[in-house]
Amino acid sequence: MHDAPLIATLVSGIVLAFVFAALAHRLKLPPLAGYLMAGVVVGPFTPGYVADGHLAHQLAEVGVVLLMFGVGLHFSLKDLLSVKNIAIPGALGQMAVATLLGMLLGWGLGWPFAQGLVFGLALSVASTVVLLRAMEEHRLMETERGRIAVGWLIVEDLAMVLALVLLPAIGLALAGDGPGETLSFWVLARTLGFTIGKVALFIVLMLVVGKRLIPWTLKVVAHTGSRELFRLAVLAIALGVAFGAAGLFGVSFELGAFFAGMMMGESKLAQRATEETLPLRDAFAVLFFVSIGMLFNYQVVLTEPLVVLAALSIVVLGKSLAALGIVLVSGRPLRTALTIATSLAQIGEFSFILIGVGVAQNLVSKEAQDVLLAAAILSILLNPVLFKLLDRIRPWLDAREASQQGAGAMPAVADNTPEILTTSTLSGHVVVAGYGRVGWLVGETLRQHGDALLVLEEDTERVAMLRQQDIATIVGNAAQDEVLAAANLGQARALVVTVPDAYEGGEVVRVARLANPELQIIARADSDASKEHLQQQGADVVVLAEPELARGMLEHLVAGAPISRPTPNAA
Repeated sequence: MHDAPLIATLVSGIVLAFVFAALAHRLKLPPLAGYLMAGVVVGPFTPGYVADGHLAHQLAEVGVVLLMFGVGLHFSLKDLLSVKNIAIPGALGQMAVATLLGMLLGWGLGWPFAQGLVFGLALSVASTVVLLRAMEEHRLMETERGRIAVGWLIVEDLAMVLALVLLPAIGLALAGDGPGETLSFWVLARTLGFTIGKVALFIVLMLVVGKRLIPWTLKVVAHTGSRELFRLAVLAIALGVAFGAAGLFGVSFELGAFFAGMMMGESKLAQRATEETLPLRDAFAVLFFVSIGMLFNYQVVLTEPLVVLAALSIVVLGKSLAALGIVLVSGRPLRTALTIATSLAQIGEFSFILIGVGVAQNLVSKEAQDVLLAAAILSILLNPVLFKLLDRIRPWLDAREASQQGAGAMPAVADNTPEILTTSTLSGHVVVAGYGRVGWLVGETLRQHGDALLVLEEDTERVAMLRQQDIATIVGNAAQDEVLAAANLGQARALVVTVPDAYEGGEVVRVARLANPELQIIARADSDASKEHLQQQGADVVVLAEPELARGMLEHLVAGAPISRPTPNAA
């Protein structure tokens, strides 16, 4: 193992993450708890094998880069600008509150001013990975809440970039070392201006050059017809821009990857690029949590439990209440405010980097660093629990918003995604889960035959199209229990599951079968394994794509009908 530390770290991290995640699933805990425990087991504070923490951190950074790249693929500059009025003041205001609370805690403990400042800053910034995973798991990425959360993250990211480069100069200014206090603050101002200039130059370069060059490169590679080359091009752009942004402009890897994804999102091949990076992204994201677990020193919880609890309270309560108040003051609905507050009730990678720089600059003690790491890991473990509590109060939020609508008291700014699910009154209808290309073909045929149709769809553009055509639609992910419950499956004639993902489709089939044992369920599959899985979940008929495609081709071949070919363009 000592001869191959990279392989040993990679294998031990993934294997143990799988083992403990499976155990966590068995105990009905989030997989994230298993990933963190895997890190604790291979970390330096427990006996036995110790993985290389430096390598684990670098591997985890790849996961963060790919995650932010994937988010950028689904966002445009217009999306970011649409939430600037809440994301910029909201992120800065919430960071200021958390920093002040951290400084007050440091003052109460007798810490130096500089240590309290760095500690408070580290408590103020949320983990990119934890927030984005939560948004994806709850299908919120395409909603206004998702856009606000990502915009909030970008502002925090930029603020942390400035904090990291200014920290040495701040240390000089606060310590009063060097030629003089005036010179220290002059160094601070010069460093600030230089950093802002580099960040601005990077953003302009991406918007002017990257916006044209990246989609063009992807298009040229796609025309080669090589899937392997296309996948390599996507990874090269994601990782290359992230690395170049960090090395040349001092921008974080995450921010560089986000802008690379956002520029690639201008291409029609963005969806294909997402599919190519998804497996790698998920694997390396797991290593991110393993690397965090390796940092956990459980001794600090035993020796300084009240300090850890106070820091955790600032993260979970102080930050959340600040974000909640800011979002509500902006006129957003309570549901949006609670979602943003819950998603920010944790800290992660930037906090570790910032506190590490503080220790290196002799501004922060090792004990304060251990307290922050313990609070961070506990906040990450608590975050899925907070989201479950948020799900529990969803009926109350639905009733509250329904009463507001009934009274004509709409919020100043409404969330773009409808949340109130009214149970369908249709009877003898066909429910189509997913309205992509396959779902559309099925739905059009049913409408031509005069059948009652109800569609379950979460994509906002498709929902708008469905409503323009006056097609009964329930907005939401078909795999969620409340969405299927609103479809009135007990009175339905059939359910057609066109969701391409077999596991998600299987969940739809399973819940639907429990709701109505007599319901006819037809599903699609793209492999024999997917077909078997859907059948096990209760599907009556599973249509496999390849055999049906071959059958259609053979029908044309056997029929021997003349083929009309387009006339070549004379030009």
